[in-house]
Amino acid sequence: MAEYERSRTMPAQPEHVFDQAANVTQLDTWLPDALHVAPEEPPAVTVHEAGADQDTAALLRAEPDQMRLEWGTREQGEYAGWLQVAGIGSGASEVTVHLSFFDERHDPGERAVAEALEGSLRRLEEQVRLRTDHPAG
Repeated sequence: MAEYERSRTMPAQPEHVFDQAANVTQLDTWLPDALHVAPEEPPAVTVHEAGADQDTAALLRAEPDQMRLEWGTREQGEYAGWLQVAGIGSGASEVTVHLSFFDERHDPGERAVAEALEGSLRRLEEQVRLRTDHPAG
């Protein structure tokens, strides 16, 4: 089993950050470019990875009172992860993303995961800025 974690500070209230992260219809705006999530009957989602022949059945649960998202594959048990938003004062937040790969065949490796997590957190921050700078957008 391999586990990875990254954090990023964002200049926004934790509620704004969590609302953007948990918006199922806008996950593609901050997830790695190769991943696309289609909502089903909650908490079910389907994940399509660009270049893959098949879709993966997954679960995505939002816990707004804890400002936490949790996800993982439904049947295969290949991976799981979570995102936690915490207020750190002065209108800022810290976002932590954690991934666990239970099957080494699905672990893309430390470098690839680190790049994907850094890119995703950067894009999430960009989306949060867009929403808080232009609330109607």
